[in-house]
Parts: sequence; structure tokens; C-alpha cells
Amino acid sequence: MRPLLFPPPPPLRRVLCRSRPSVCFSASVTRVCVLSTEGLVRAPIPRELVDVLGVEPQSSFKAKAFTEAFLKNSIQQPRRHDLQNMLRHKAVILGYRRPKKERRKSAKARGLNARQKRELKVFQIKPEHQRYELFLPLHELWRRYIIDLCGGLKPTSNPQVVQQKLLKADFHGAILTVVRSKCPSYVGTSGILLQEFKHVFKIITRDDKLKVIPKRNSVFAVEINGFVSHIYGSKFEYRAGERAAKKFKVKGTIDL
Repeated sequence: MRPLLFPPPPPLRRVLCRSRPSVCFSASVTRVCVLSTEGLVRAPIPRELVDVLGVEPQSSFKAKAFTEAFLKNSIQQPRRHDLQNMLRHKAVILGYRRPKKERRKSAKARGLNARQKRELKVFQIKPEHQRYELFLPLHELWRRYIIDLCGGLKPTSNPQVVQQKLLKADFHGAILTVVRSKCPSYVGTSGILLQEFKHVFKIITRDDKLKVIPKRNSVFAVEINGFVSHIYGSKFEYRAGERAAKKFKVKGTIDL
């Protein structure tokens, strides 16, 4: 078999450089490599290889079409550059941008301060509502609440356990009776508790009178299903919400 013959590269131009011979030599070598590679790429396939491989030379037009089809199938193009699919399956808006909606900050609801409550008279009961019979359902609701809280209030119930639960209970709707006080005019006053503040009780009596009784220097009695409990107002000067989390200490003697 004869060796394959390739066309020789074109003759090189002699470059003479007396001052820098090393640079001229390297440039000549690089040019030789480039020209020889270009000649191999453009050289036609020898006839012997055509017979062995069984291929036929094609025209330049067919070769170009084959190359484009091969590259198109081999190289995966990103979807964002596929303009035909974008125009076919999606509407494209040119030269327009939808303005962004401004988010409005929702104003948080704020409660009334002490001054606003006084101006609106939130804690004042209207005279037409100061009737004892109107608050009897509130008392019945409180009675069932206390019985459920204390586990039934049976005769066998432990008095100390009941007292500890009553100290943290809500007394709105309870019937309070003043049994002792440094002010004699308060003794014997009885009624349904309407409002409890830090230092006073507001109760409505059976004769439809609204009474404000200070907690300090007074002792109150509460009766639930035959069980009577005494409240020392001087040790009870807390708001209802604060009293629920308060830890009361047991003391041997309590003064007014």
C-alpha cells in the first residue's frame, strides 16, 4: 500500500532579524504549524480512502446543509432564544411595563388611652341601666363559673383549696356584703359587683343604688351554695388581671 500523500505547505518567507533572532525563529515555527494544519483540513480525501471507507464526496451545498443540520441537532439552544416558540405560544408586549402597585401599610388598631376612656365615659354606667334586676343573669352566670372552678363546692371540699382558687377568680357578678369596715356606714351594704378596680368595688344594691366601696379597711363576705368566704380588701388591692397571676402568702393574722 502506498503511503498517503498530502499537498506540501506553501513556501515560507525567510524572515531575517539580526537584532532578535530568537523571536524571529519562534514566529517562523508558529506560522509553519498553522499553515500545515490549514492545508490538512482543506485537503481532499485521497481516492484510496474513499474506496476503503465507502463514502462519496458531496458538493459544497450538501455539505453545508448537513453541517448546519448536525450542529442544530447536537447543540441544545436555550429556550429563551427560541423566538419562534415565544411568538407562537405567548403574547409578547413590546415597549410597555406594568406599574407596580404600592402596598398600603395597614394601620394597626390602637386601644383607647386613659384620657379617651374618661372623655367617652367608658366606665360609667348610665342611670337607666342602674337596676338590680338587670344584673341577676350576670350573678347566675358567675355562680355557675365558681362552682365549676371549685369542683362543685361539696361539703367535703377542702376550705384552703377553695380559698386559693377564689383569690385568683373573677368576682364580676358576685354578691358582696360588707361585714366589717373602719367606716360604719359601709357595714351591711350588699349588692352585685359590677366593676372591680384596683382600690374600689362598684356594686348595685337591691334598691337600685350604685355604691362605690373602697377595698382598704373593709372585709367582704361572699356566699356560694352555703359556703361563705371572707375577703380582706386591704390585701386585695390588685386589678383582676394582676390578681390572677399573683402568689398570695398565707399569714396568721390580717388587720383591717
